[in-house]
Amino acid sequence: MDLFNYASQSKMKKESPLALKLRPQTIDDIVGQDHILGKGKPLYNLIMADKLSSIILYGPPGTGKTTLAYAIANTTKKYFETINATLAGISDIKKVIEESKYRLVTNNQRTILFIDEIHRFNKQQQDALLPSVEEGTIILIGATTENPFFEVNKALISRSLVFELLPLDNNSVKKILYNAISNKEKGLGFINIKIDEDSINYIVTLSNGDARTALNILEATVYATKANENDEIVINIKSIEGLFNRKALYDTNSDMHYDTISAFIKSMRGSDPDATLYYLAKMIDSGEDIRFIARRIMICAAEDVGLADPNALVVASAAAYAADFVGLPEARIILSEAALYIACAPKSNSSIVGIEKALEDVRNIPIKTIPFHLRTPNLKATDIGHGIGYKYPHDYKNNYIKQQYLPDELINKKYFYPTNNGYEHNIINYLEGLQNENISDENGEKDN
Repeated sequence: MDLFNYASQSKMKKESPLALKLRPQTIDDIVGQDHILGKGKPLYNLIMADKLSSIILYGPPGTGKTTLAYAIANTTKKYFETINATLAGISDIKKVIEESKYRLVTNNQRTILFIDEIHRFNKQQQDALLPSVEEGTIILIGATTENPFFEVNKALISRSLVFELLPLDNNSVKKILYNAISNKEKGLGFINIKIDEDSINYIVTLSNGDARTALNILEATVYATKANENDEIVINIKSIEGLFNRKALYDTNSDMHYDTISAFIKSMRGSDPDATLYYLAKMIDSGEDIRFIARRIMICAAEDVGLADPNALVVASAAAYAADFVGLPEARIILSEAALYIACAPKSNSSIVGIEKALEDVRNIPIKTIPFHLRTPNLKATDIGHGIGYKYPHDYKNNYIKQQYLPDELINKKYFYPTNNGYEHNIINYLEGLQNENISDENGEKDN
């Protein structure tokens, strides 16, 4: 390395973000993720023994995926290579593979290839990795914020161990923040910072388990705050709020977004009004689109309440219109009313079960014809029997007459299985009453 490159790298390191400066160098320096990196855990043992096989690291931003990869680089005797999926193409992959093969033949040294954001590779790019991973020419470490079982090639998944990194707990984030404040060599310890526990807790809350976000908030707030007459940088909640808020930190494309809406729907489905309100409040406070929330409530009304309370869909639809018409902040009341109605309503999924079974038969059972008596009885069609023999239900007692409605191939097939919950109990009684109706003859009694 020449003097210019050395000076350039030194300057970059000095001016790097705080999160990069404080990145742990060894496995034991990593804070959190004890479920996979605690001493004695399988992943920890594999790394320390330098016996790591291909792995996929999956988790939200700021949980330490890249940090773990570089800590492995500092631990292993294998050659460590890294590429970013947002920038690399197939030619880059092939080049790394060829160099890995040469290294293995000439030096008997295997290569660890770290691919950040591996989910951004398309199928062709991921397929290019397969032979080398299977042969062991390279040991793959893939990092992704997306669920790898949906976004990563199944063949790669089957050849790798998948480890999920969880959002850091509050104590871990606090430990990282206090280290950043006290560390004079790599952190902000050379600055006279005064910060109270409430402000630390506020940063922890904003970071939502993301160490990088927590450090970025701390660093930006410190440098945006003027020193007082005692040359102290005093950090409080007000100074933090001047730069950051929950809405700015809520990523509608992140797993947290999808996990929150999933928890919201499952809380309504599970009849837990308190959890329903909490997740609704979290989304509203984070700036979620109220129309998106309203759509989820409507779907839940149809899918999970259904005919157990037909009014649920009416309430959800009205709330969707009203929330969009009124807007925030009042829309929060409208959405909470609708969400609570769904959460507290009796539940039935008979509608979705029924339509799915019917769709399955539509797609898999060939139906030759619709019964003749159900067809459109126009002038020409009646000449060939269309519409002849149809019994008009309103001509009969209780507006009901038994006749064939399903195609011949599906006679006696059942799709609708109402439950005893809520209004569906009335539906059961009504349908059973029709079936038990005393019909005097095959054609039934006509009402006169």
